[in-house]
Amino acid sequence: MAAIPVAMDDKAKKEEQLATAILKEKKRPNRLIVDQSENDDNSTVAMSQAKLDELGLFRGDTVILKGKRRRETLCIALADDTCSNECICMNRVMRKNLGVRLGDVVSVTSAPNIPYGSRIQVLPVDDTVEGLTGNLFEVYLKPYFLESYRPVRKGDMFTVKGAMRSVEFKVIET
Repeated sequence: MAAIPVAMDDKAKKEEQLATAILKEKKRPNRLIVDQSENDDNSTVAMSQAKLDELGLFRGDTVILKGKRRRETLCIALADDTCSNECICMNRVMRKNLGVRLGDVVSVTSAPNIPYGSRIQVLPVDDTVEGLTGNLFEVYLKPYFLESYRPVRKGDMFTVKGAMRSVEFKVIET
């Protein structure tokens, strides 16, 4: 007879666990809150060193960021001491590519096997080149991509500053 109340006790505990399971917060270490970045680099994001360690990332690793409406982009993860553990710091261009605002949540995933591109096709956004003459490649694109590792994805937009103006480009094909 003593075994029956114990079984009832176990059943009551399971029911209580099921009832409170909804209230418990699930642990998702790769979901981070978007914050403003201090550097103005279009191809990097900053996270705390503790968060990089928790996700198994190293400084300079390529990551895939997933934002709203299935939007994704590639970038380089860097460590930043001023960034809190639950935040990811990115600039305005990265937020625009992901379709997120400050305070939204993005997902961070490691992308170890990104091939090096040999060719890229970009087009300038029309209203950013009004009144400009000359070779856009030599003035804007060549200095932007020369001697730097910049992961890009088809559909991404990026801003390049040069010759006293900013020009926005869209990646058409990689």
